[in-house]
Amino acid sequence: MHSPPLFDRLLDAAEGGRFSLQPDGPFTVERSYRANSNVLETVFTTPDGRARLTESLNSGTAGRLPWTELARRVEGLEGRVRFTFEMRPGRQGGAASPYHSTVGKHAVFHVKSVLGLFVHSGGVRSDWADEGITGDLAVAAGERETVAIVAGRDEPLVVPRIEDIDERIDISDREWRDWTRHLGYRGSDREAFLRSALALKLLLHSPSGAIAAAATTSLPERIGGEKNYDYRYAWVRDAGYTINSFLEAGAEPEAKAAFSWLMRQLRETGCRVCYTLDGGEVPATEHVRVPGYRGTGPVLTGNDAGSQDQHGVYGDIFETASRFVGSCNILDSASAETLSRLADECADRWRMPDAGMWELPEYEHYTMSKISCWQALARAVELADGGQLPTTCRDRWQRERDRIKDWIERECWSESKQAFVMFPGSDALDASLTLAVRFGFDGRERLQLTLDAIDRELGAGPYHYRYTGMDAEEGCFLACSFWMIEARALLGQRDEARARLERLTKALARGGGLFSEMADPRSGAFLGNLPQGLTHLAHIAALAALGEPARD
Repeated sequence: MHSPPLFDRLLDAAEGGRFSLQPDGPFTVERSYRANSNVLETVFTTPDGRARLTESLNSGTAGRLPWTELARRVEGLEGRVRFTFEMRPGRQGGAASPYHSTVGKHAVFHVKSVLGLFVHSGGVRSDWADEGITGDLAVAAGERETVAIVAGRDEPLVVPRIEDIDERIDISDREWRDWTRHLGYRGSDREAFLRSALALKLLLHSPSGAIAAAATTSLPERIGGEKNYDYRYAWVRDAGYTINSFLEAGAEPEAKAAFSWLMRQLRETGCRVCYTLDGGEVPATEHVRVPGYRGTGPVLTGNDAGSQDQHGVYGDIFETASRFVGSCNILDSASAETLSRLADECADRWRMPDAGMWELPEYEHYTMSKISCWQALARAVELADGGQLPTTCRDRWQRERDRIKDWIERECWSESKQAFVMFPGSDALDASLTLAVRFGFDGRERLQLTLDAIDRELGAGPYHYRYTGMDAEEGCFLACSFWMIEARALLGQRDEARARLERLTKALARGGGLFSEMADPRSGAFLGNLPQGLTHLAHIAALAALGEPARD
């Protein structure tokens, strides 16, 4: 997922790779995912008729295919509709020059180490060139045609029949629906809950169990700004929240796979902010020479957060372990040893400044980082009391936990703001402090006042900015608004939380169930990378706070 993309037209409108398929002439569209599925349907209406395009990243009856298979089926509904298509591989910012060759009776396209086939049914006309493939097809009512890409990297290539590829569209749909049928959620928002769970499933890297923060890189946080980042890596924070969400949904296999991946990375490479999806070190940021989305650069690969100190990872790790154990699971001795070592590390390091949850270049004593350290040691004590961790340092963890709480209450509260501020001596507010309610940080009255202050200073309609001053630099951070809904619900303000959820859901309806990182509060346009795992995780947490997760 973090390799160079085959199709990158979003970042390079003129020269980027694309696989376009659309009616030859004017049209309107209606688009949605099939119910409880990641198979996408688009209905095109033209002056001459209507047709449905069904798209699937195919799987098989045994799960993930050992190759990549993108299938697109066109079915005629009314009249007759003619489509044109273009499949042009991307040039990777000028680092690759795609070409095609003939191998036996098959035409094959090459992009460096990527080897691929363009497969189609009998009514499709195609013309090949090194730059890509163009062609057309037409369907009348009751007719259908299918086109597909089959590809792999540094591996032999299977040549499936187009009939088998077409059949796997429906197999994949059944597999998605079967997966969601076993997810437990008893609230009235089950459909929305399942849509976010399905989005997270798409971000799960099956070979390792890692969860990508997003599927894209460099989609800007403000058009014309410079905040463009590569999120195609696995953050400890996102991994932890994903495990918790899968546990809430009753998806134990996915939760176990992600937790095993997390513990393995912590054991083998130490505590980092993020990892590659295969478990390696995230490379430093590099620029790719393409224009960027709507001309907004830079386009980047890599992420400098991998080398930062962020104390929030301690809280994320221990909260995840606590939720895993709380679902009637058991820690193995290697994981218990790793967690005990990390609890000692947290107890030693909590007094140091860090980059904070927002990965800032200015190291400060961020309030949220201190709360995360409190959270880590609170959960460590609970795990030790439950027999899941060695008790040798249990009393020490408890004393440090209490010292952190006293420090936060003394240093981070502002009487003038009537809120916990972003860090001691600052007047800035931080919307991530809404998470303190979920974490069980003591002081209900002060947390309530902090939520009110965040609404006053960082709220923008149904949205919220991340922290003070961000209204001049970026859009509103969607996870913060879902966290606010969750916090209100957990504090007993269920009617208020429900009303907020309805307003925010209406504002985000343009995404068809997928959420981005941010939104422009004026236009509602999505900003940042998409789909953004953290937003979907916050959405699930808000729904869980308002409803009842169902466990067998």
